[in-house]
Amino acid sequence: MTLRGAEALREELRHRKSELRPKIIAAIDEARSHGDLRENAEYHAAREQHGFNEGRIAEIEAKLSNAQVVDVAQLPKSGRIVFGTTIDLADTDSGDELRYQIVGEDEADTKKGLISVNSPIARALIGKNAGDVVQVKTPGGTRELEIVKVQYL
Repeated sequence: MTLRGAEALREELRHRKSELRPKIIAAIDEARSHGDLRENAEYHAAREQHGFNEGRIAEIEAKLSNAQVVDVAQLPKSGRIVFGTTIDLADTDSGDELRYQIVGEDEADTKKGLISVNSPIARALIGKNAGDVVQVKTPGGTRELEIVKVQYL
């Protein structure tokens, strides 16, 4: 996981524990004060929300405890594509220019240019250098991408 991804998870964990959890507990207490719990939809909804929040807290804590955090800025600048590097690509067929950063699965968001290390594009790029051309099998067909620039941001 990248340093940025770990920080985002830590922030979500802080929010869920210190802000969301007290609000949910207050909502449960409020709903409980309305009487009969068997027919109290507010109570059941608040309990369900509480269960989801606690499950997400446990999931984040587990991910952070098992994660190997990589600070991309501290990686040796060899020019080789590795986990965490940002890559500028050119599609040789369409001429489109693309920029991706290879990140962990939990951080991946293709709309933001963050691709999972397990994605077909990342697997094809790992170990390559600027100037190389790679063939990538994607769900839309095979694409030929030229590596224009490799950055350690």
